[in-house]
Amino acid sequence: MIAPTGDDFGRRKLPRGLTLRALVPNAITSGALCCGLTGIRFAIGGDFKAAVLAIILAGMLDGIDGRVARMMKAQSRFGAELDSLSDSISFGVAPALVLYLWSLQQVPRFGWFAALALAVCCALRLARFNAQIDLKDQPHKSAGFLTGVPAPVGAGLAMMPIYLWIASGNEMFRRPEAVAAWTALIAFLMISNTATLSWGSMRPRKAIRLEVIALFGLVFAALLTEPWLTLVGICAVYLALVPVGVVRYARVRRRAGDRARADAGQNA
Repeated sequence: MIAPTGDDFGRRKLPRGLTLRALVPNAITSGALCCGLTGIRFAIGGDFKAAVLAIILAGMLDGIDGRVARMMKAQSRFGAELDSLSDSISFGVAPALVLYLWSLQQVPRFGWFAALALAVCCALRLARFNAQIDLKDQPHKSAGFLTGVPAPVGAGLAMMPIYLWIASGNEMFRRPEAVAAWTALIAFLMISNTATLSWGSMRPRKAIRLEVIALFGLVFAALLTEPWLTLVGICAVYLALVPVGVVRYARVRRRAGDRARADAGQNA
């Protein structure tokens, strides 16, 4: 039986198309996904410099798609899910395969488990993020911190042996045992409950803001002249800031506990 015209049996009609405002951030996310997959293609061909650069470009696009969505007021559940799927491939599967093809395949069994650890832990981290995205009570987030190392940062840290190898040409950095141990360590940091600093919690004092701006300019200049050593330096600085985030979060928790006990004493 043919339904009468206009009768959709109580279902809502689907929109005829996406607005440009909703399309732009999702297109950026798709671009990041394509960059991550292209990194795998370069690695299969043995061009590991291009593979690393493709994943770094994916990280740059991932860093702006959410901001573009907020600026254009185009946030959506679809965009959030697409972003998570893109991150899982670009910063979990892609760097794991690049590291495996570059070094870990020399010890196939142990190396493959290390690559799997990176890909699986990235997926687990993103699943945890999605499961908690609607929860109001998130201790780390409410205090301005992140839980564990973010996926793009984890991918960049995992590939640090490649940066050192390209910069120095020393085959020591390609030893599969050391690369496997490093990869497993970064995978653990991604799913750990360690409180890490977020951009929101890093607020330089007014007295040094011009110096901070100058420092960022010098970092960009260094990326143009000595990109691989600069990437190593950025990774080293981030790793050095991990204990700082742990200490600062412990201080925030201690202050919150003192305030709670003070409020309880006043209400008693």
